[in-house]
Amino acid sequence: MKFQLTINGQQHEVESGPEQPLLWVLRDALGLVGTRLGCGVGQCGACTVTVDGAARRACQTPVSAIGQAAIETIESSADAIAQALQAAWVKHNVPQCGYCQSGQLMSARALLRQNPKPAPAEINHGMAGNICRCGTYPRIRAAIMDAAKQLANAHQ
Repeated sequence: MKFQLTINGQQHEVESGPEQPLLWVLRDALGLVGTRLGCGVGQCGACTVTVDGAARRACQTPVSAIGQAAIETIESSADAIAQALQAAWVKHNVPQCGYCQSGQLMSARALLRQNPKPAPAEINHGMAGNICRCGTYPRIRAAIMDAAKQLANAHQ
């Protein structure tokens, strides 16, 4: 089947079976390899993308479930939230091995879109589905708080 997908603001036509996970369409058909395979069962968050702004696990989302929704991957870094998060990630030296970071950043982006001023407990809740084997959770939380603060200051 052919599917029309909007990914990172661009239209793509892909041929795929309807149950093909979005992860493999992104990586194999479109060459967008920033979205990573982790556990393959939607529990680790390494494959997180946003679909109409909400965090979704690409390994568990069939391409047929996307419809007309807008998909964003880690390769899309044009908005202010993405840029603030990237700067905060560097400032707080978040990555250690780095494997989970694309999923962490995409979940953080969805969180800040929904809640621009999250409290630490709200960050913990919003990021709960993302596993970091290196245990950089305190740095992730600090970076999200910093990015939220930077974004709030920019809008004053």
